[in-house]
Amino acid sequence: MTTTGQDISVYFRTELEDAGDIELVVVLPTFRRPDHVVKTLKTIVSQRPDISYATVVVENDADGLAGAAATKDFFLGHPSDSVVIVAHQRGNCHAYNAGWATALQTYPNLKAIAIIDDDEVAAPEWLDCLIAAQETTGADMVGGPQLPVFEGDGGQKWKRHPVFTPHYDATGPVPILYSSGNVLVTRGVLDAMPQPFLDPAFNFIGGGDADFYSRCKAKGFSFAWATDAWVAETVPARRTSASWIRARSLRNGAISTMLEHRRDPSFKGRLRTFGKSLALLGASVPRGLELWNKSGLAAAGLYHFYVAIGRLMAELGLINEQYRTPEKN
Repeated sequence: MTTTGQDISVYFRTELEDAGDIELVVVLPTFRRPDHVVKTLKTIVSQRPDISYATVVVENDADGLAGAAATKDFFLGHPSDSVVIVAHQRGNCHAYNAGWATALQTYPNLKAIAIIDDDEVAAPEWLDCLIAAQETTGADMVGGPQLPVFEGDGGQKWKRHPVFTPHYDATGPVPILYSSGNVLVTRGVLDAMPQPFLDPAFNFIGGGDADFYSRCKAKGFSFAWATDAWVAETVPARRTSASWIRARSLRNGAISTMLEHRRDPSFKGRLRTFGKSLALLGASVPRGLELWNKSGLAAAGLYHFYVAIGRLMAELGLINEQYRTPEKN
C-alpha cells in the first residue's frame, strides 16, 4: 500500500491504457459491503461507452479493508483500468472527496466522473445514458433514478413512499439534483468548485451532496435528469421499519433547513426559514391526505408532517446523524 497524502493511500492499481487517454472515471465508495461491491463492479466493467473509462474504488473502512480486498480480487480476475484507494477519515463526504480528488490527480484528461454507491447495480447502458443526456442538454451535472429493490417480504409497497421514489420522472433539464448515488459530474464543475467538494460537516447526517449541488447552482451550473440511466439500489429490511422511515423523513427536513440557513444566514433569512417550516407544518395535513390517496400507502401520508417537524428540530440543533451507526442505517 502506497501513500498519496495524509488521508488517502493507494491499495491497488491496474493500468491497461495510458492514464492520459482516460476521459471518464467511475467513482465507487464502499464501506463494509464486500459482497455487494463486487456485484456493483460487475455491472461497471460490463459498460461499453464510446470513451475510455476507469474505475476508482474508495474503501472507507481503514481498519477492516474488506471492501478493498474484495475489489482487488475482482480486478485481478477482471483486469481493467482501476485504482483502489483507502480514505482513512471515516464519513461519506470524506470518501466522495477522496475519490473525486484521486480521479483528477490520476487521470489528467478526464472529462467527467460518474458516481455509484456500493449498494447499487447499474443498468446495462448506464454510462451511455448519462453521457447522452449530458450531450443533449448541455447540463453540467446529470442524475438518474435509484430504483429500490427491497430485501425480505412485504417491502414492495414502500416503493410508493417519498423516501424511496425518484425525484423526477422525465428526461431533460431539471432545477437541481439531490443525491450523489447516481450522477455524472463534468470536468468544468470539478475545476470550478473548491475542495473539499463535499462539506465534511454532513459526513454522518447526509446531505453533503445536496449542499454541493446548492453551491453549484449558486455558481450558475445546470442540471439534467436521465430516466434510462437507472441504478437498482438494494434496500435492507431494516429500512422499511417505521422508525427508520420516520428518522429519514425527519433528517430530510433537517437538511433542508440547514441548506436554507447556509444560503442566507442573516436574521431575516433564518426568520424566513422558520416561517416556511411553520407553513409546511400547517400544510402537512392536506398534503399528507393527498399523498395517501395518490400512493395508497397510509404511512406516506405522514411524510410531509415529519419533514416539517425535522425542519423545526434543526432550528434547535436537533439533527439525527443517521450514518453515525452504519449497522442501524
